[in-house]
Amino acid sequence: MRDKPVTFGHKGYIGNDVCLPCLERCSVAQQFEDNFHRKFYYLRLSVTDVCNFKCTYCLPDGYKPSGRKNSSFLNLDEIRRVVKAFADCGTSKVRITGGEPSLRKDFTQIIETVAATQGVQKVATTTNGYRMAQNVASWKQAGLTHINVSIDSLDPRMFHQITGENKFHQVMAGIEKAFEVGYEQVKVNVVLMKDLNHQQLPQFLAWIKDKPIQLRFIELMQTGEMDELFQRHHVSGVAIRNQLIADGWILKVRAANDGPAQVFVHPDYQGEIGLIMPYEKHFCESCNRLRISAMGKLHLCLFGEQGLELRDLLQHDNQEAELIARIEQQLQTKKVSHFLHDGNSGMTPHLASIGG
Repeated sequence: MRDKPVTFGHKGYIGNDVCLPCLERCSVAQQFEDNFHRKFYYLRLSVTDVCNFKCTYCLPDGYKPSGRKNSSFLNLDEIRRVVKAFADCGTSKVRITGGEPSLRKDFTQIIETVAATQGVQKVATTTNGYRMAQNVASWKQAGLTHINVSIDSLDPRMFHQITGENKFHQVMAGIEKAFEVGYEQVKVNVVLMKDLNHQQLPQFLAWIKDKPIQLRFIELMQTGEMDELFQRHHVSGVAIRNQLIADGWILKVRAANDGPAQVFVHPDYQGEIGLIMPYEKHFCESCNRLRISAMGKLHLCLFGEQGLELRDLLQHDNQEAELIARIEQQLQTKKVSHFLHDGNSGMTPHLASIGG
């Protein structure tokens, strides 16, 4: 029981479900929900769109500043306010993304700020891993509970070809360091690309045989700047799923604040396999996540729209009610699907622009 009632919207709560002043049984809190009854427990918070890698499927020519006048990324106070508003409306998981989020000099302080927010149970990040060996211990101490690292090949030469950086061994050292400092599992993201890495499943399976790694194969997604690459390299994850099932892998049940991966386990493997297949029918039915860009815009979908400005409501602590109201109003416009299967890649120029 909390010592004092906490206000969510217009109601106050003592415990998990007792409402003041009438003490009636009711819902835990105001909850972000759209017109299709999807509830949103998961916030993907971008803190920068800058990245130091040049991945072929995202920033093949490297990061280019946007040229925006008076542009700056969300500061710690703005981050604290937006995360608190989401947590007060049911969000229990926050993933800190980029670009490459660890490029922020205050990245550890960002983790501390998010982790200190009441109601947030999971604080995750997605990183290219090049700074992990040096900094992952301090990230864990600051409150980071989960890590995703992007490794698109276990062949150093192919890794270099895909990422544009010869840092394979540094990234692998970072994963080992994460285990040393106490992480029980590390998730590794692999973007599937035909004729590059899509036939490396045997090598990846051998790698996770005795390691607590959740290997996540992600289908290449079409964005505004990547049409030609998508046509050349897209491959469905269905063949991998069929192979896993035939080999005795079993689908795990998803938790409410889990991401979109279909996760498979096998009694002979310490590691797990996750498949993210956005082109599969019904993919969007389980959507539980919203996105905030590094410039403070709300994005209802990775591929949907230009984003709704929230930053004007992140300047003072007394603006939360208005902030929540604006988010709720925008949520009613969220579409039933991303329509990728119809060939609509939306307004997103590349994945780094709003944090993937």
